[in-house]
Amino acid sequence: MRRTFSVSVAAVAAACITAGCGAGTDFATDAAEPSKGDTVAISDSQLRDLTISEEMEIEYAEYALVKRCMEDKGFSYWVGPVASVDARKAGRYVIDDIAWAKKYGYGRPFDEAAERERSEHPNVRFPNALPRNDRIRYNTALNGDYDDVLSVDLPAGGTIETPRTGCWAGARTHLYGDLKAWFEAKKTVTSLTPLYVPEILADERMNRTVSAWSSCMKEAGQRFSSPDDLREKRIEHTAGMRSEVARKYDVELAVTEATCAVKTSLGKVARHLEGEYRSSTLKKYGKENAAYQRMGLAALSRARDLTSE
Repeated sequence: MRRTFSVSVAAVAAACITAGCGAGTDFATDAAEPSKGDTVAISDSQLRDLTISEEMEIEYAEYALVKRCMEDKGFSYWVGPVASVDARKAGRYVIDDIAWAKKYGYGRPFDEAAERERSEHPNVRFPNALPRNDRIRYNTALNGDYDDVLSVDLPAGGTIETPRTGCWAGARTHLYGDLKAWFEAKKTVTSLTPLYVPEILADERMNRTVSAWSSCMKEAGQRFSSPDDLREKRIEHTAGMRSEVARKYDVELAVTEATCAVKTSLGKVARHLEGEYRSSTLKKYGKENAAYQRMGLAALSRARDLTSE
């Protein structure tokens, strides 16, 4: 699996203002490509970003196609898990949803569930129980050949790769129509944060609101200069804590953070600035963004066709 990470804590923070941070997994599949009669026409006037629930529909469809592909190759495979809407809210720059903070703190329940899945999910246990040669065949069938890859140069520098083959590549080829075009468009559009994050952090509107938030936190007995500072110190403070103790600490701190974020409008300001600066940056990549949106909507249509089957 190949994963992409932002270049700094600040970049990660700003990248997660609107949507939760989740490390995307890049791989490819041998599933059937869309038939010629499966063309999905998306006009320019229809172009838009997918909603979270729509992204989840596509992810479920990917899993269903991978399951079919792996079973065709003689292996067992299970659908899921797909992260919930609440799980995708974890990792934002600042929490300003008090109800979410009371329930999840900083998302520790999701982290712990993911850790269990990494060891206990049948898609992990099944291949681990196979003889070595069968396990190699399984991984190649699922993830493809890492000596045969597509690569994209990212706008902020660096390169990311994904195999052309394997059941994951096939599922995405089926849904998006053109794996290479989709991969290039997606990785370009979703890797822009390092280009505009410094502008957000330097914006006086952001600095003024962060200062107000910090003052609010201080009045509540919590001394943090910024949400980034809070997150770094929280990790240090909870290291080695028992799970239940860390959860209690997280919830109390997260509720305080969210209360101050609502009082000072930090969440709203941060989201507004991200939208403003991201839109400006996207103008340089209009062709890639249009392609990414068009293929996403086409994938959604195909995913719903699969569901109806």
